[in-house]
Amino acid sequence: MAQSKPIILLDRDGVINQDSDAYVKSVEEWQPIPGSIKSIAALSKAGFQIFVVTNQSGIARGYYDEDTLNAMHDKMTALVEAEGGRISGIEYCPHGPADNCTCRKPKSGMIEAIEEKLGMSFKESPAIMVGDSLRDLEAGNARGCSPVLVLTGKGRQTQYKTIDFPFDIYTDLAAFTISTLHKYS
Repeated sequence: MAQSKPIILLDRDGVINQDSDAYVKSVEEWQPIPGSIKSIAALSKAGFQIFVVTNQSGIARGYYDEDTLNAMHDKMTALVEAEGGRISGIEYCPHGPADNCTCRKPKSGMIEAIEEKLGMSFKESPAIMVGDSLRDLEAGNARGCSPVLVLTGKGRQTQYKTIDFPFDIYTDLAAFTISTLHKYS
């Protein structure tokens, strides 16, 4: 018998789209990682709710504004919808590292906001946090999500860090999707 389907939380830069140490600052620079859009659509079509949870300190640093960020997210959403899928929501933190906010990963404020919108706790209902950095895994783990590391973006460097809790590793979002679709079919 199939298990109930977890909520899937995805980091953005390095998981869905190409990351850049110089920041992704425009719609033109926002380029999906091969297979990521089809993966999100496949998960969505299989009945998973997908949320994007992303630190966007480039706003605080003045590299781009919220209108540009929204345009990048519109592009991402449109690409997923063109493949027949849906992103249920996007949470982003516009703050910089020194702002001491509660939303910037590794803090879990963005995940808590999703829990509140859904009226559930991921400590009691299944959820998976997919990221390419330690802070993604830490934020998900803090809220009871199963942490998953993908080796795209900063994932290859992250896999060698000391992480004090169990997590799964996949080469990319496509490999995670294949495994997840098989597990919950």
